[in-house]
Amino acid sequence: MHEDGQRLTVASPGGFLSRSRTVAPPAWSRWLVPPAALSVHLAIGQAYAWSVFKLPLESALHLSGTASALPFQLGIVMLGLSAAFGGRMVERNGPRWAMFVSMICFSSGFLLSALGVATGQYWLVVLGYGFVGGIGLGIGYISPVSTLMKWFPDRPGMATGIAIMGFGGGALIASPWSTQMLGTFGTGTSGIATTFLVHGLVYAVFMSLGVFLVRVPPDGWLPRGWVPAKAAARALITTANVSARNAIRTPQFWCLWIVLCFNVTAGIGILEKAAPMIRDFFANTTTPVSAGAAAGFVALLSLANMTGRIVWSSTSDLIGRKNMYRVYLGVGALLYLTIALAGNSHNFLFILCAIGILSFYGGGFATAPAYLKDLFGTYQVGAIHGRLLTAWSTAGVLGPLIINAIADSQAAAGRTGPALYTTSLYIMIGLLAIGFLANELIRPVNPRFHEPPVVEMGRQNTLAAGQGGS
Repeated sequence: MHEDGQRLTVASPGGFLSRSRTVAPPAWSRWLVPPAALSVHLAIGQAYAWSVFKLPLESALHLSGTASALPFQLGIVMLGLSAAFGGRMVERNGPRWAMFVSMICFSSGFLLSALGVATGQYWLVVLGYGFVGGIGLGIGYISPVSTLMKWFPDRPGMATGIAIMGFGGGALIASPWSTQMLGTFGTGTSGIATTFLVHGLVYAVFMSLGVFLVRVPPDGWLPRGWVPAKAAARALITTANVSARNAIRTPQFWCLWIVLCFNVTAGIGILEKAAPMIRDFFANTTTPVSAGAAAGFVALLSLANMTGRIVWSSTSDLIGRKNMYRVYLGVGALLYLTIALAGNSHNFLFILCAIGILSFYGGGFATAPAYLKDLFGTYQVGAIHGRLLTAWSTAGVLGPLIINAIADSQAAAGRTGPALYTTSLYIMIGLLAIGFLANELIRPVNPRFHEPPVVEMGRQNTLAAGQGGS
């Protein structure tokens, strides 16, 4: 039986990794779960720092810019696919099993990449970092989500925000660390291979902390003083449960898929081209942006991406998920409009708007699991979240494609400065407007999709034992 009282259809694996071995003892603090989740998400968040390796790989292995991006692009695609198809296994086998699989795949990806660079076989880098490591990204990304929301049903936005903040902030650690190692070991094939090797070993140790620390709550556990019926009195929060199979049959799932896809598209378009974009915008002004200042702008956006995940997702616990997405999409569209209308007249205004957009980009990721929990319950929310992340894979292709393709066509037509991006900005505004409408269409799930009630043996005894934590 699940810790939420639902039936399991397939037995979990035995031994240390089994769900039964991760049930928390009495008086165990739920505040130990966010650090367990962070140990995984801070590691796999290294994906946002792949650009550090692009130029060294291009030089050492004589690659084009397109080829050097392949491991990252395949990794993001595999993130969405493995999360979608592996979500049910994560729910069934538990968070410790999922974190262990993520650790093995993510670390092995670096080790295969090290071998590929050392032997001059770039296909091994693509296979290792992109395919094998990408599976680790997807399984690791969703591994703590369901467990966090079962430990924090009173504050699901805050709980998932803490963990997913780690994915956004992983690059802030990985980027300078990787740069320092390349400076120490060198940027030739030997130095890059050694850097990949160290990454694989260190991340394996770091992620193992989450494997050992994570726990699931006992059957029937609730935070002390928290009453589900009172929480469900708020709009769009249900006490029922919907299976992953039924969830994708509801219009609510696909409305939220559109919401997440277009919110991510709007953010990742700027994130992927941040440095050249700000330099292009202000190239013909009296205050052009230097390469160093552009790098600082990228760091600011990374910080906004990370901070937005915890700040905005926590805010959603107070104002509701639907209202929070109204902010992401509605205010985000206004920020894009401000950039389009202001042009290159105010670089400070451009920076502030971009920071706001990226904070909404990160917040959208962190708030999505709590939105799913509100709509579909906690039964198979991890599996549902995995399916929703296919929106990320789509946006990961769509956002950069819109920005880059239009910028290239405008440059070919002889245009410069903000004119390179004006059309893209208005397209992003349109996509955010569509997302806003999709969010407005979300209503409570029809009861015909709900799972039938299940008798939860021992629930009353568990509650009477007073195991609720703070």
